[in-house]
Amino acid sequence: MLRIVCLLIGYAFGLFQTGFIYGKMVGYDLRSHGSGNLGMTNAIRTRGKGAGAIVFIGDVLKCVIAVILTYVLFRNNVDGVDIKLLMLYAATGTVLGHDFPVYLGFKGGKGIACSAALLFSAAPEILAPVAGIFFATLFITKYVSMASILSSASLFIMALIFGNAGVGFLKVDPAVYPEYVLILLGIGILNIVRHRTNISRLINGTESKIGAQKESAVETENI
Repeated sequence: MLRIVCLLIGYAFGLFQTGFIYGKMVGYDLRSHGSGNLGMTNAIRTRGKGAGAIVFIGDVLKCVIAVILTYVLFRNNVDGVDIKLLMLYAATGTVLGHDFPVYLGFKGGKGIACSAALLFSAAPEILAPVAGIFFATLFITKYVSMASILSSASLFIMALIFGNAGVGFLKVDPAVYPEYVLILLGIGILNIVRHRTNISRLINGTESKIGAQKESAVETENI
């Protein structure tokens, strides 16, 4: 029951769609421009780096706040369940709320910013290697989507490496460790599936690289 409650707490915070709310404030609907996605990358491509930063920060904060709230509520009231696992459930709920917001027809973002916050707040031990894979891939290829896909694929692998009994770096109760790793695997798979159109464009050679020109309509607005 605690797991479900934490998942719902996270989902509620995930419904705060920064890209959608930002668009409403400036009279610009991200869903009608670029890829139609409500995440940071589409905000950068269609509105510029400032808009992308706003969307990224908002999407990160909602996950961090959900995890902190979960910790505050249940740190002294958990009976036999690792609080870190409950924090991961809250973070996972935030990713689900971000990706599938009920009030937007279950069409949200792709969950990368929320996943970064998930690692920062609920699995900080594997944040550095996963972030390293993301930025190294981005630097080499200039594809945000490829960096997102590869770093998402590494979640499960990193959890296995750093959670291994011989290493013990991932400080999770051994009793819930398999569940913890499976959740990270699920998040990684979900993130990759959410990038399926990007994968098609990468294969076809039509995917946009970071720093590509913004939409001409936006450029006109800024003149």
